[in-house]
This record gives sequence, C-alpha cells and structure tokens, in this order.
Amino acid sequence: MTATLTEETALGHAPGTRRPILTKRNVPYILIAPALLGFLAFKAYPILAAAYISLTTGAGAARSFVGLRNYVRLADDPLFWTSLWNTALILVVQVPIMLFLALLLALGLNSAYVRLRAVWRLGVFLPSLTGLVAYGVMFSVILSRDSGLLNWLLGFLGAPRVDWLGSPFWARISIVIALTWHYTGYNAVIYLAGLQSISKDLYEAAMVDGAGALRRFRSITIPQLRPILLLTVVLSTIGTLQLFDEPFVLTGGGPENTTLTISLYLYQNGFRYFDFGYAAAIAYALTLMVAGFGLLQIKLSGGRK
Repeated sequence: MTATLTEETALGHAPGTRRPILTKRNVPYILIAPALLGFLAFKAYPILAAAYISLTTGAGAARSFVGLRNYVRLADDPLFWTSLWNTALILVVQVPIMLFLALLLALGLNSAYVRLRAVWRLGVFLPSLTGLVAYGVMFSVILSRDSGLLNWLLGFLGAPRVDWLGSPFWARISIVIALTWHYTGYNAVIYLAGLQSISKDLYEAAMVDGAGALRRFRSITIPQLRPILLLTVVLSTIGTLQLFDEPFVLTGGGPENTTLTISLYLYQNGFRYFDFGYAAAIAYALTLMVAGFGLLQIKLSGGRK
C-alpha cells in the first residue's frame, strides 16, 4: 500500500483524484482535432460523395446507379475532347511564355544595379493579388471590340481593330494574355527567392576561372534553380488544367467552344444541365490528370531527393 501511494505521488496524482484531461500526450491531438474534423466534414466527405455521384445518374430521389457508364460516356463525348484540346493548347502556349518572362523579371529584380528593388518587387507581385473575377472583368473591358482600351490604342497607331473576344483565334490569345499578366509576377517572386539562395561564392569562383555571364547562367543559375523550375512548371500546368475563371468571365467558352476548358465544361454539366453524375465523372477524370502531373514532378525531381 505504501509503495502504491508513493508511485501515485511520483506521477503527480494525489490518492483518490482523477487524472487530468490535459496531458502532454493528448494535448497535440486535442489541438489538431478541429482541423481534422473540418477536413473530414468539408474535404473527405465531399470527395467520397462525389465518387458515388459519378456512378449515378438523375437527381434527388430519381437518382439511379449506373456504374461506370458516365466514364464510358467521356470517351465518346466530342465536347469533352474539345475542352481537353483547348486546355492543352492554352497550357502549351501560355505556360512557357509566362515562366520565361517570370525568369527574366526575377533576374532583373535580383540585379544589384536596380534601385528601389522593393518597390519593383511589389509592383511585379501585385497582379497576382487581384481577384480572379475582378481581373477577368477588367480584361473584358480592355479587350472590348468597340470600346476597349487595346483597340483604341491600335486605332491610334493606325492598325485595324481586333475582335479579341469574338474571334476563335484571338479569344484564345486573350486568355493567354490575361493568364500571363496575372501569374507572371507570382512565379517571378518564386524564382527571385531561388536566385537569392544561390551562394555568391559559386559565381565568384566561376569569374576567377574566366566564365562569362552566359556561361555562369548556364552552368550555375539554371542547375541551381532546377528544382524550383520543375515546381513552377508542375504548379502552372496543374493550374491551367483547372482553368475556369478567365474563360467563364471573358468568353463563356466561346466562340464556337474554342475557349471551353475542362473545368468550364464540368461547370456547365453540373449547373446548367444539372447532370451532376456526369459532372462528377469529369471532375474525377481531371483529378487523375492532376495526380499524374504530381507523380511526374516526383519522378523528375528524383523522388525524395
């Protein structure tokens, strides 16, 4: 009996009292419980519910289980392939242009000869802070055929007006312009952080060996930035695969479905035609594409290395 009392006293518990609720072991679990409950309620449950909905058709009490019929329908849906082609085309054109301009901006902002670098960095980053719908409306005004600022400038220079949002070719170019304006500064800041993390000793050693600016860029800057370059390529690709706001606000998917993206087509099936089962199937097809690019990033970056 004396040994038991001594053991309880050593553990910090008086005889006949309850153990405290908060201990060093359970406090971390209590702290993460709200986030975990929020994830289960607002992430895990909708994901599982969408998976079930993708296997059904109809709505409400009339919903019926159809198995993989919605996924088979994807293969025979010309609009789905059109939206996939439009998304891929915008991705192939816009992402390289945007990342190239972002790298140039980062190199300029990283230069020691640039004065007021903090102001320039803020100016470069500000477009990415603009709301997606807000800047979409802004570009719809700028690119208006009759009263747009860009066509007014072309007319001032003596060039003909361009139907930016009404022509299939120029509508795609308009989406590319809007995306490039909005996201270039965001990627430039990421590249700038990478440039500032490169040791200056590498450049000094290369200069001692007689390496010029181009050689230093090719042999030091690019290899050191390779993980960040891969990251921005994958993030930009995933973001373009989920492209919705710009075509929705600027063109509505037109003209002639030339700016119809996968996300916009998903939205149309779900909230215009109320075909939620097929919309959920499109969402999971898009998820598989995004997951594929995520796995590609891991492979290109050498796994955990």
